[in-house]
Amino acid sequence: MKKMKKININGLLLFMALLLAGAQPVFAKTVTGMIDMDFDLSAQPTAKEVRLWIPYPVSSQYQDISAVRIKGDFAQSAVYTDKKYQTPILYAQWPAGAKNRHLSFSFKVVRQEVSRRDFPPKAVAWDPADYAMWLAPSSLGPIDGPVKSLADSIVKGKSTVLSRARAIYDWICDNMYREPKTVGCGKGDVCALLKSRGGKCTDIHSVFVALCRAAGVPAREIFGIRIGKKTGQDITKWQHCWAEFYLPGYGWVPVDPADVRKLMLKQKLRLADPQTAKLRRYFWGGWDAYRVKLAQGRDLILTPPQQGAPLNTFGYPYAEVGGKPLSFYNPASFKYHITSYKIGAGGNALLPVRLHKDI
Repeated sequence: MKKMKKININGLLLFMALLLAGAQPVFAKTVTGMIDMDFDLSAQPTAKEVRLWIPYPVSSQYQDISAVRIKGDFAQSAVYTDKKYQTPILYAQWPAGAKNRHLSFSFKVVRQEVSRRDFPPKAVAWDPADYAMWLAPSSLGPIDGPVKSLADSIVKGKSTVLSRARAIYDWICDNMYREPKTVGCGKGDVCALLKSRGGKCTDIHSVFVALCRAAGVPAREIFGIRIGKKTGQDITKWQHCWAEFYLPGYGWVPVDPADVRKLMLKQKLRLADPQTAKLRRYFWGGWDAYRVKLAQGRDLILTPPQQGAPLNTFGYPYAEVGGKPLSFYNPASFKYHITSYKIGAGGNALLPVRLHKDI
Protein backbone atom coordinates (compact mmCIF):
# COMPACT_ATOMS: atom_id res chain seq x y z
CA MET A 1 0.00 0.00 0.00
CA LYS A 2 2.82 2.44 0.82
CA LYS A 3 4.51 1.76 -2.51
CA MET A 4 1.29 2.39 -4.46
CA LYS A 5 0.71 5.65 -2.58
CA LYS A 6 4.20 6.83 -3.48
CA ILE A 7 3.68 6.05 -7.18
CA ASN A 8 0.42 7.98 -7.30
CA ILE A 9 1.93 11.03 -5.65
CA ASN A 10 4.91 10.98 -7.98
CA GLY A 11 2.60 10.60 -10.96
CA LEU A 12 0.56 13.60 -9.89
CA LEU A 13 3.68 15.70 -9.32
CA LEU A 14 5.03 14.72 -12.73
CA PHE A 15 1.74 15.61 -14.40
CA MET A 16 1.63 19.02 -12.75
CA ALA A 17 5.20 19.64 -13.84
CA LEU A 18 4.26 18.73 -17.39
CA LEU A 19 1.33 21.12 -17.27
CA LEU A 20 3.56 23.95 -16.11
CA ALA A 21 6.01 23.17 -18.90
CA GLY A 22 3.24 22.95 -21.49
CA ALA A 23 4.28 19.40 -22.45
CA GLN A 24 2.04 16.44 -23.27
CA PRO A 25 0.92 14.36 -20.26
CA VAL A 26 2.15 10.79 -20.34
CA PHE A 27 -0.41 9.09 -18.09
CA ALA A 28 -4.02 8.23 -18.82
CA LYS A 29 -7.06 7.81 -16.59
CA THR A 30 -10.09 5.62 -17.01
CA VAL A 31 -13.47 6.03 -15.35
CA THR A 32 -16.01 3.24 -14.98
CA GLY A 33 -19.69 3.70 -14.25
CA MET A 34 -23.24 2.51 -14.80
CA ILE A 35 -25.72 4.87 -16.42
CA ASP A 36 -29.44 4.27 -15.91
CA MET A 37 -32.13 6.11 -17.89
CA ASP A 38 -35.78 5.85 -16.85
CA PHE A 39 -38.70 7.09 -18.95
CA ASP A 40 -42.29 7.31 -17.70
CA LEU A 41 -44.66 8.58 -20.40
CA SER A 42 -47.82 7.24 -18.76
CA ALA A 43 -49.14 10.76 -18.09
CA GLN A 44 -49.43 11.49 -21.82
CA PRO A 45 -52.92 11.24 -23.37
CA THR A 46 -53.92 7.60 -23.74
CA ALA A 47 -55.63 8.27 -27.07
CA LYS A 48 -52.39 9.34 -28.75
CA GLU A 49 -49.44 7.37 -30.10
CA VAL A 50 -46.15 7.91 -28.25
CA ARG A 51 -42.75 7.55 -29.97
CA LEU A 52 -39.40 7.82 -28.23
CA TRP A 53 -35.87 8.16 -29.63
CA ILE A 54 -32.87 7.92 -27.26
CA PRO A 55 -29.19 8.54 -28.12
CA TYR A 56 -27.61 5.08 -27.94
CA PRO A 57 -23.94 4.94 -26.89
CA VAL A 58 -21.62 2.44 -28.57
CA SER A 59 -18.03 1.39 -28.01
CA SER A 60 -15.41 3.48 -29.78
CA GLN A 61 -11.77 4.44 -29.53
CA TYR A 62 -12.15 6.12 -26.14
CA GLN A 63 -15.08 4.31 -24.52
CA ASP A 64 -16.27 0.76 -23.99
CA ILE A 65 -20.01 0.14 -23.64
CA SER A 66 -21.29 -3.16 -22.23
CA ALA A 67 -24.02 -4.71 -20.05
CA VAL A 68 -26.75 -2.96 -22.04
CA ARG A 69 -30.25 -3.58 -20.68
CA ILE A 70 -33.51 -2.36 -22.19
CA LYS A 71 -36.83 -3.08 -20.46
CA GLY A 72 -40.30 -1.68 -20.93
CA ASP A 73 -43.90 -2.19 -21.97
CA PHE A 74 -43.42 -0.76 -25.47
CA ALA A 75 -45.16 -2.32 -28.45
CA GLN A 76 -41.97 -2.27 -30.49
CA SER A 77 -38.34 -1.29 -30.01
CA ALA A 78 -35.14 -1.47 -32.02
CA VAL A 79 -31.73 0.13 -32.43
CA TYR A 80 -31.18 2.09 -35.64
CA THR A 81 -28.81 4.71 -37.01
CA ASP A 82 -29.62 7.89 -38.84
CA LYS A 83 -28.72 7.73 -42.53
CA LYS A 84 -26.34 10.69 -42.75
CA TYR A 85 -24.12 10.49 -39.66
CA GLN A 86 -24.69 6.86 -38.60
CA THR A 87 -25.54 8.03 -35.08
CA PRO A 88 -27.04 5.08 -33.12
CA ILE A 89 -30.63 5.48 -31.92
CA LEU A 90 -32.74 3.44 -29.49
CA TYR A 91 -36.36 3.70 -30.67
CA ALA A 92 -39.54 2.67 -28.86
CA GLN A 93 -43.20 3.07 -29.76
CA TRP A 94 -46.49 2.79 -27.89
CA PRO A 95 -49.71 2.80 -29.95
CA ALA A 96 -52.78 4.84 -29.10
CA GLY A 97 -54.63 3.12 -26.28
CA ALA A 98 -51.52 1.96 -24.41
CA LYS A 99 -51.91 2.63 -20.69
CA ASN A 100 -48.50 2.73 -19.03
CA ARG A 101 -45.59 3.48 -21.41
CA HIS A 102 -42.44 2.90 -19.40
CA LEU A 103 -38.89 2.23 -20.58
CA SER A 104 -35.62 1.74 -18.71
CA PHE A 105 -32.25 1.73 -20.43
CA SER A 106 -28.95 1.08 -18.65
CA PHE A 107 -25.37 0.38 -19.66
CA LYS A 108 -21.86 0.12 -18.26
CA VAL A 109 -19.25 2.53 -19.59
CA VAL A 110 -15.49 2.51 -19.29
CA ARG A 111 -14.27 5.87 -20.53
CA GLN A 112 -10.68 6.75 -21.36
CA GLU A 113 -9.11 10.12 -20.83
CA VAL A 114 -7.92 11.48 -24.18
CA SER A 115 -4.59 13.15 -24.83
CA ARG A 116 -3.50 13.87 -28.43
CA ARG A 117 -0.72 16.43 -28.63
CA ASP A 118 2.13 14.61 -30.37
CA PHE A 119 1.43 16.45 -33.61
CA PRO A 120 3.56 15.77 -36.72
CA PRO A 121 6.21 18.43 -37.40
CA LYS A 122 5.15 18.98 -41.00
CA ALA A 123 1.81 19.37 -42.74
CA VAL A 124 0.83 16.65 -45.23
CA ALA A 125 -1.16 16.79 -48.46
CA TRP A 126 -4.86 15.91 -48.18
CA ASP A 127 -8.07 16.08 -50.17
CA PRO A 128 -10.84 18.20 -48.58
CA ALA A 129 -13.38 16.22 -50.61
CA ASP A 130 -12.71 13.28 -48.30
CA TYR A 131 -14.02 15.34 -45.36
CA ALA A 132 -16.79 17.25 -47.13
CA MET A 133 -19.34 16.35 -44.45
CA TRP A 134 -17.22 18.04 -41.80
CA LEU A 135 -16.58 21.13 -43.93
CA ALA A 136 -20.24 21.82 -44.76
CA PRO A 137 -22.58 24.36 -43.14
CA SER A 138 -25.55 23.45 -40.95
CA SER A 139 -28.84 25.30 -40.52
CA LEU A 140 -27.52 27.23 -37.51
CA GLY A 141 -23.85 27.08 -38.48
CA PRO A 142 -23.27 28.94 -41.77
CA ILE A 143 -19.72 29.23 -43.08
CA ASP A 144 -20.17 32.22 -45.35
CA GLY A 145 -20.91 35.92 -44.74
CA PRO A 146 -19.85 37.24 -41.31
CA VAL A 147 -18.66 33.79 -40.21
CA LYS A 148 -16.29 33.52 -43.17
CA SER A 149 -15.06 37.09 -42.70
CA LEU A 150 -14.28 36.49 -39.04
CA ALA A 151 -12.60 33.15 -39.75
CA ASP A 152 -10.39 34.74 -42.39
CA SER A 153 -9.30 37.46 -39.97
CA ILE A 154 -8.52 34.94 -37.22
CA VAL A 155 -6.39 32.65 -39.42
CA LYS A 156 -4.69 35.40 -41.43
CA GLY A 157 -1.10 34.34 -42.05
CA LYS A 158 -1.78 30.75 -40.91
CA SER A 159 -1.15 28.29 -43.72
CA THR A 160 -1.58 24.89 -41.99
CA VAL A 161 -4.63 23.10 -40.62
CA LEU A 162 -3.01 22.87 -37.17
CA SER A 163 -2.11 26.55 -36.95
CA ARG A 164 -5.55 27.60 -38.15
CA ALA A 165 -7.35 25.34 -35.67
CA ARG A 166 -5.14 26.63 -32.86
CA ALA A 167 -5.81 30.25 -33.78
CA ILE A 168 -9.57 29.61 -33.72
CA TYR A 169 -9.33 27.73 -30.40
CA ASP A 170 -7.44 30.65 -28.88
CA TRP A 171 -9.97 33.14 -30.26
CA ILE A 172 -12.83 31.16 -28.70
CA CYS A 173 -11.08 31.04 -25.32
CA ASP A 174 -10.31 34.76 -25.48
CA ASN A 175 -13.62 36.09 -26.81
CA MET A 176 -16.50 33.82 -25.77
CA TYR A 177 -17.81 33.20 -22.28
CA ARG A 178 -20.16 30.86 -20.43
CA GLU A 179 -23.65 32.25 -19.91
CA PRO A 180 -25.31 30.30 -17.04
CA LYS A 181 -28.80 31.51 -17.99
CA THR A 182 -28.69 29.65 -21.33
CA VAL A 183 -31.31 26.89 -21.55
CA GLY A 184 -29.83 23.40 -21.67
CA CYS A 185 -26.56 23.26 -23.61
CA GLY A 186 -27.67 26.04 -25.96
CA LYS A 187 -28.92 25.86 -29.55
CA GLY A 188 -25.65 26.74 -31.26
CA ASP A 189 -27.04 29.61 -33.34
CA VAL A 190 -23.69 30.83 -34.65
CA CYS A 191 -24.75 34.17 -36.15
CA ALA A 192 -26.53 35.20 -32.93
CA LEU A 193 -23.58 34.01 -30.85
CA LEU A 194 -21.09 36.10 -32.79
CA LYS A 195 -23.04 39.11 -31.51
CA SER A 196 -23.67 38.02 -27.92
CA ARG A 197 -20.49 35.89 -27.44
CA GLY A 198 -22.13 34.14 -24.45
CA GLY A 199 -23.60 30.66 -24.19
CA LYS A 200 -23.03 27.12 -23.00
CA CYS A 201 -21.16 24.16 -24.45
CA THR A 202 -23.15 23.60 -27.66
CA ASP A 203 -23.07 27.34 -28.33
CA ILE A 204 -19.33 27.70 -27.86
CA HIS A 205 -18.44 24.59 -29.83
CA SER A 206 -20.86 25.43 -32.64
CA VAL A 207 -18.93 28.67 -33.13
CA PHE A 208 -15.62 26.77 -33.01
CA VAL A 209 -16.85 24.27 -35.60
CA ALA A 210 -18.33 26.90 -37.93
CA LEU A 211 -15.18 29.03 -37.84
CA CYS A 212 -13.01 25.97 -38.47
CA ARG A 213 -15.09 24.87 -41.44
CA ALA A 214 -15.11 28.41 -42.84
CA ALA A 215 -11.32 28.35 -42.59
CA GLY A 216 -11.05 24.98 -44.37
CA VAL A 217 -10.50 22.90 -41.21
CA PRO A 218 -12.74 19.80 -40.87
CA ALA A 219 -14.45 19.91 -37.47
CA ARG A 220 -17.48 18.51 -35.65
CA GLU A 221 -19.37 18.65 -32.38
CA ILE A 222 -19.84 15.59 -30.16
CA PHE A 223 -22.89 15.31 -27.92
CA GLY A 224 -22.94 13.31 -24.72
CA ILE A 225 -23.40 13.35 -20.97
CA ARG A 226 -21.02 13.74 -18.06
CA ILE A 227 -20.44 10.76 -15.76
CA GLY A 228 -21.12 11.32 -12.08
CA LYS A 229 -18.47 10.75 -9.43
CA LYS A 230 -20.80 9.39 -6.74
CA THR A 231 -23.07 6.35 -6.57
CA GLY A 232 -26.67 7.23 -7.31
CA GLN A 233 -25.84 10.71 -8.66
CA ASP A 234 -28.58 12.50 -10.61
CA ILE A 235 -27.11 13.44 -14.02
CA THR A 236 -30.41 14.17 -15.78
CA LYS A 237 -29.24 17.67 -16.71
CA TRP A 238 -25.54 16.89 -17.19
CA GLN A 239 -25.58 16.85 -20.98
CA HIS A 240 -22.38 18.17 -22.52
CA CYS A 241 -21.06 19.00 -25.99
CA TRP A 242 -17.41 18.98 -26.98
CA ALA A 243 -15.57 19.19 -30.30
CA GLU A 244 -12.72 17.89 -32.43
CA PHE A 245 -10.98 18.89 -35.64
CA TYR A 246 -9.26 16.73 -38.23
CA LEU A 247 -5.50 17.08 -38.69
CA PRO A 248 -4.40 15.42 -41.96
CA GLY A 249 -1.80 12.71 -41.46
CA TYR A 250 -2.66 12.51 -37.75
CA GLY A 251 -6.38 12.12 -37.09
CA TRP A 252 -9.09 13.75 -35.01
CA VAL A 253 -7.85 16.14 -32.33
CA PRO A 254 -9.95 16.73 -29.18
CA VAL A 255 -10.70 20.23 -27.89
CA ASP A 256 -13.07 21.66 -25.28
CA PRO A 257 -12.83 25.46 -25.03
CA ALA A 258 -16.30 25.47 -23.44
CA ASP A 259 -14.89 23.69 -20.38
CA VAL A 260 -12.09 26.26 -20.28
CA ARG A 261 -14.69 29.02 -20.01
CA LYS A 262 -16.88 27.02 -17.60
CA LEU A 263 -14.03 26.44 -15.17
CA MET A 264 -12.90 30.04 -15.49
CA LEU A 265 -16.38 31.07 -14.37
CA LYS A 266 -16.51 28.55 -11.51
CA GLN A 267 -13.05 29.40 -10.24
CA LYS A 268 -13.42 33.15 -10.89
CA LEU A 269 -10.39 33.16 -13.18
CA ARG A 270 -9.20 35.87 -15.53
CA LEU A 271 -7.62 35.23 -18.91
CA ALA A 272 -4.22 36.25 -17.56
CA ASP A 273 -4.30 33.87 -14.58
CA PRO A 274 -1.81 30.94 -14.58
CA GLN A 275 -4.61 28.46 -13.88
CA THR A 276 -6.40 29.64 -17.03
CA ALA A 277 -3.26 28.91 -19.04
CA LYS A 278 -3.22 25.37 -17.58
CA LEU A 279 -6.84 24.82 -18.57
CA ARG A 280 -6.19 26.05 -22.09
CA ARG A 281 -3.25 23.68 -22.45
CA TYR A 282 -5.20 20.75 -21.08
CA PHE A 283 -8.27 21.12 -23.30
CA TRP A 284 -6.20 21.71 -26.44
CA GLY A 285 -5.76 18.08 -27.49
CA GLY A 286 -7.32 16.64 -24.33
CA TRP A 287 -10.60 15.52 -22.80
CA ASP A 288 -11.15 14.34 -19.23
CA ALA A 289 -12.59 10.85 -18.76
CA TYR A 290 -15.87 11.97 -17.16
CA ARG A 291 -17.96 12.02 -20.33
CA VAL A 292 -19.88 9.54 -22.49
CA LYS A 293 -20.22 10.09 -26.22
CA LEU A 294 -23.83 9.67 -27.34
CA ALA A 295 -24.25 11.28 -30.77
CA GLN A 296 -22.87 13.56 -33.44
CA GLY A 297 -24.24 15.54 -36.37
CA ARG A 298 -26.65 18.45 -36.83
CA ASP A 299 -30.08 18.69 -38.46
CA LEU A 300 -30.74 14.99 -37.97
CA ILE A 301 -33.57 13.05 -39.51
CA LEU A 302 -34.00 10.18 -37.09
CA THR A 303 -34.81 6.56 -37.85
CA PRO A 304 -37.71 5.94 -38.02
CA PRO A 305 -38.24 9.53 -39.20
CA GLN A 306 -39.77 11.97 -36.73
CA GLN A 307 -42.78 14.03 -37.78
CA GLY A 308 -41.22 17.19 -36.42
CA ALA A 309 -38.43 19.24 -38.00
CA PRO A 310 -34.88 17.88 -38.41
CA LEU A 311 -33.27 17.67 -34.97
CA ASN A 312 -30.77 20.47 -34.35
CA THR A 313 -28.81 18.23 -31.96
CA PHE A 314 -29.36 14.76 -30.48
CA GLY A 315 -27.69 14.94 -27.08
CA TYR A 316 -31.07 14.66 -25.34
CA PRO A 317 -33.86 12.07 -25.69
CA TYR A 318 -36.58 13.05 -28.14
CA ALA A 319 -40.26 12.07 -28.03
CA GLU A 320 -43.42 12.82 -29.98
CA VAL A 321 -46.96 12.45 -28.64
CA GLY A 322 -49.53 12.39 -31.42
CA GLY A 323 -46.82 13.68 -33.76
CA LYS A 324 -45.95 16.69 -31.59
CA PRO A 325 -42.55 16.87 -29.84
CA LEU A 326 -42.09 17.09 -26.07
CA SER A 327 -39.56 19.57 -24.68
CA PHE A 328 -36.43 17.57 -23.87
CA TYR A 329 -35.08 20.61 -22.01
CA ASN A 330 -37.74 19.98 -19.35
CA PRO A 331 -37.23 16.43 -18.02
CA ALA A 332 -39.85 16.95 -15.28
CA SER A 333 -42.69 17.31 -17.80
CA PHE A 334 -41.09 14.96 -20.35
CA LYS A 335 -40.72 12.48 -17.46
CA TYR A 336 -37.23 11.10 -17.78
CA HIS A 337 -34.49 10.64 -15.21
CA ILE A 338 -30.80 9.71 -15.65
CA THR A 339 -28.66 8.35 -12.83
CA SER A 340 -24.97 7.45 -12.59
CA TYR A 341 -23.80 4.60 -10.33
CA LYS A 342 -20.63 3.08 -8.92
CA ILE A 343 -18.02 5.31 -10.40
CA GLY A 344 -14.50 3.96 -10.17
CA ALA A 345 -11.20 5.08 -11.60
CA GLY A 346 -7.97 3.41 -12.55
CA GLY A 347 -4.53 4.62 -13.51
CA ASN A 348 -2.75 7.80 -12.50
CA ALA A 349 -4.77 10.99 -12.13
CA LEU A 350 -4.10 13.50 -14.88
CA LEU A 351 -6.13 16.47 -13.74
CA PRO A 352 -5.15 18.63 -10.79
CA VAL A 353 -7.48 18.00 -7.83
CA ARG A 354 -9.17 21.40 -8.10
CA LEU A 355 -9.86 21.01 -11.81
CA HIS A 356 -10.98 17.41 -11.38
CA LYS A 357 -13.70 18.36 -8.90
CA ASP A 358 -15.20 21.05 -11.09
CA ILE A 359 -15.56 19.19 -14.38
